[in-house]
Amino acid sequence: MKNKVYKLALRFRKKYFGTIAFRLRAHSDVIASHINPDEKLLYVFCGQKGYSNKEIFSSVVVALTNERIMVATKRVLWGYFLTSVTPDLFNDLKVQSGMIFGKVIIDTAKEKIVISNLANSSLREVETAISTYMHREKEKFKKSQE
Repeated sequence: MKNKVYKLALRFRKKYFGTIAFRLRAHSDVIASHINPDEKLLYVFCGQKGYSNKEIFSSVVVALTNERIMVATKRVLWGYFLTSVTPDLFNDLKVQSGMIFGKVIIDTAKEKIVISNLANSSLREVETAISTYMHREKEKFKKSQE
């Protein structure tokens, strides 16, 4: 699983070369270490966490699995940050396109997760992947609550 997360993040970075992201292997390893054995990896992308386009040293890798959205950052010296969003906590998705870079804002029940410095050409693919995933998972969640 370790290589698969990294390969998908690298593929996204190469496909949308305007996206700013560093240390993809380290961030991908964090996600790979937290994926459960029965979880399936559906989509991976990378960018910078935060509102400002000037924050270019806060790279993250974002993974959609069949159970949740995971946002991971490996710290430079030791430790890491991992945010996990389950479908029941997902509220809304906002996409903002600027002159050079775009942002995706994932609104959850507790916080807003902003992934910035994405190439504008990647915004449609990222939005489609997250929206399709969340719509499908929310339907499953609603059916299980009935």
